[in-house]
Amino acid sequence: MFLNSNLNERSFLIYGLGLTGKSVVKFFKRNNIKNYTVWDDKTKNLYKRKRAKNLKKEIKKVDHIVLSPGINIYKSKNKKILIKNKNKIITDIDLIFLQKKKFKSIVVTGTNGKSTTCQLINHVLKQNGFKTFLGGNIGKPVLDIKLTNNSFLVIEASSFQLSHSKFISPDFAFLLNIANDHLDWHGSKNKYINAKFKVFKLQKKNQYAFLNKELKNKFKKRNLRGRLIIPKLQNYKKLKTKIQNSYLTSIINDENMNNVLAFSNLIKIKHKSFIQSVNSFKGLKHRYEIFLKRKNCTFINDSKATSFQSTKFALSNSKNIFWIVGGFPKKNDKIILKNLRNNIIKCYIIGKHINFFKKQIINKIDFYVAKTLKKSIIKIYKDIRLLRQKENIILLSPSAASYDQYLNFEKRGENFKKLVNQYAKKFI
Repeated sequence: MFLNSNLNERSFLIYGLGLTGKSVVKFFKRNNIKNYTVWDDKTKNLYKRKRAKNLKKEIKKVDHIVLSPGINIYKSKNKKILIKNKNKIITDIDLIFLQKKKFKSIVVTGTNGKSTTCQLINHVLKQNGFKTFLGGNIGKPVLDIKLTNNSFLVIEASSFQLSHSKFISPDFAFLLNIANDHLDWHGSKNKYINAKFKVFKLQKKNQYAFLNKELKNKFKKRNLRGRLIIPKLQNYKKLKTKIQNSYLTSIINDENMNNVLAFSNLIKIKHKSFIQSVNSFKGLKHRYEIFLKRKNCTFINDSKATSFQSTKFALSNSKNIFWIVGGFPKKNDKIILKNLRNNIIKCYIIGKHINFFKKQIINKIDFYVAKTLKKSIIKIYKDIRLLRQKENIILLSPSAASYDQYLNFEKRGENFKKLVNQYAKKFI
């Protein structure tokens, strides 16, 4: 069985030479694994000596295809051969579990809150003297990390990575929540859910599975072996009054904090140490990032909110909101405001898919078609001057991907902050 064999006894094709693919190449070189070739549909000049001469022949010949997470095999120009050999496809995260190093693995997935939860777990572990590393979908590819024995590895895993995983078996696996997301990639919500639940599939009885109570029945129907833990929110709420970190005490982070507390209890971190640790935690960029306060105006960059499910938390956390929304919408995403309408003063629509957002908010809240971030900020400035309220929340929480106007959500968020600082003096 592959789990018990040396990596050098197997052959690999690295498909996709983006950040992840390059990290796989470096990992193979560092570990003296020689039996591999590479392929990229667009780039032909990288790793020429290792480039597969004939893709179809190579795929048939190799034991495993290490696929980059952004590649959708059903939309690839080589989809026929990839689908036919789907059983060979693995991910970079699989390779971490196939190493023989002794480390504790923590894999976090879910529609919302993955990055914050990973950063929190990593921070709490470090503050309490544990050797810990952080990687995966959160930024640094896991294979770029030089693990040491008896350390913790915290991995943020996307549904893309999990859908093709074959060997992931975390000591601690978290499935935070599930909402409509990436359905254009997976094809259906059911396939998306199945991808997420693969984080538990190979767990043993001595490994832990964290998930919320709404997903309990789905877990039990699958006859999974991991030890199920459903964190109780009341346990966290008892401690919440002692936490002085305003970023973490917003209701946006209740679910994240509840999971991290349950994990901390499991590894016997005392509540006093937990509170001290989270009080020193700094929030993530582009995730409900309060980056400027000027007089009666608070500016929040929530550019990472690429679905309404994510934006909903931001809208529920404040009142008197001037909300900037828009971008490339997720398939089947719906804007359901209901009890949130009273929190919103006005909505400003940006991006190239104006009608998608306009249809969902018309006759529900006041809105203005701004098209660009710059125009939305200028209009918000004028509206605030006109209304003269005691408190104003200027919130970028787009409920959409960024790539109709920006390279990624980070670029969108940075542009927002730059423009706000440029016009900040004008705000009353």
